[in-house]
Amino acid sequence: MKENQVSLTAIMTAYLRAYHAMNDTPKIFDDFLAYRLIPEERRALIEQGFSRALQIHVPESSLADSDQATNALPSLLQAMGLPHVLSRSRYTEDNLDQAVKKGVEQYVILGAGMDTFAFRRPDLLSQVQVFEVDHPATQAFKRNRLAELEWEIPSNLHFVPVDFTKESLADALKGTSYDFQTKSFFSWLGVTMYLTRNEVFATLRSITDIAPVGSAVIFDYFVPEEATPHMKEMQENLRKIGEPMKTTFDPSTLAFELERLGLRLHENLSPSDIQERYFQSRTDRYYASKHVRFAWAVVE
Repeated sequence: MKENQVSLTAIMTAYLRAYHAMNDTPKIFDDFLAYRLIPEERRALIEQGFSRALQIHVPESSLADSDQATNALPSLLQAMGLPHVLSRSRYTEDNLDQAVKKGVEQYVILGAGMDTFAFRRPDLLSQVQVFEVDHPATQAFKRNRLAELEWEIPSNLHFVPVDFTKESLADALKGTSYDFQTKSFFSWLGVTMYLTRNEVFATLRSITDIAPVGSAVIFDYFVPEEATPHMKEMQENLRKIGEPMKTTFDPSTLAFELERLGLRLHENLSPSDIQERYFQSRTDRYYASKHVRFAWAVVE
């Protein structure tokens, strides 16, 4: 990502969460605040993009048929990763709930983007210190939007600007009220695929350096996959907006790679696991992405 560029994927994923909260039933993940967090002009651009994509991928004659048009949008949202965005957030916050009950007092959101946790979950916010860690340009964009909305910033929400390609997470947190002796829960969603392998490992190593035994990190990652036309198109689109995909991980060797960093792989959800947990009985044709997994690792 360019030096002063706001993450377009962060804005898009917030829009996908917002769309689901307003339009789909039942909810996989109800981010009822995401829509307001996206400036009106950004929402308009995204919706114009949706309209163009539907026109490109679905013949005009089909769009004239109301049933065809109704089915076209879920297919587009599936291709854009909506189920992945929702299920990874649900998985993370479900496990955070349990971690807080077991005594975790700090929640560190790496690559926070337009995350709304601190405003959406007052029940948990009262029990944890929250640290939103993100690229300086994206974090500045979000903070400006919060000011426009006149949302009050909770006293236990802390903003930590970090460029993962240049800075150490450990160094960045040393300048905050983060307590190195307190058990912590880290989420790192939608980021590993945009960093190099060395950058991913450096950040994970930072977590083992600054978090006590029993702390946890949840992250999603792409797996090596045959270059299908859809994958090629997605990679090309990400390259065009300056956020190219760089890294995948082999699920069969991930545990060993994490072990060398001081992390034990507690859970490594496969697409079939994610499908069964979040999409099994849905009728809207959303399904788990075939090339994404969720990893939950614990500091040893």
